[in-house]
Amino acid sequence: MRFSLFTAPPALFGELRLRLSATPRGARLARRLTGPQLTAWGHPHGGDADHTAQQVVAELAANAVTHGRVPGRDFGLRLLLLPGDTLRVEVSDARGDRRLRVVTNPEEEGGRGLVLVRVLARTWGVAERDVGKTVWAELSLRDRRI
Repeated sequence: MRFSLFTAPPALFGELRLRLSATPRGARLARRLTGPQLTAWGHPHGGDADHTAQQVVAELAANAVTHGRVPGRDFGLRLLLLPGDTLRVEVSDARGDRRLRVVTNPEEEGGRGLVLVRVLARTWGVAERDVGKTVWAELSLRDRRI
């Protein structure tokens, strides 16, 4: 089943869209580019919103390069600044044949990153694409403690 990311196009205050190599270096770069972009949008480096956003980007990007990697294909990062001080993080990979796993048993291997995303995000989900999938999360950028 295919569905769109939005039922109606959101009113954007800002957007950053990047394609990065599906490597650990690409995942690190995704996280490192998030901070300066938030600063440009008026959310200072080192603040709670910055830390939260960088953590979510790091987890989603790490999942994309670890579990969603297809040799020779990049992953995409999209940051959308939406009304109400909401940041939407979207990480797209080229692999649509693997289901996401959220671990509930702390003794299990892997899957803990999505638990962290679930705790930090207002909402999150997965959208199918023609090739691969997009995992997204929406965060409040208002002052918060993590």
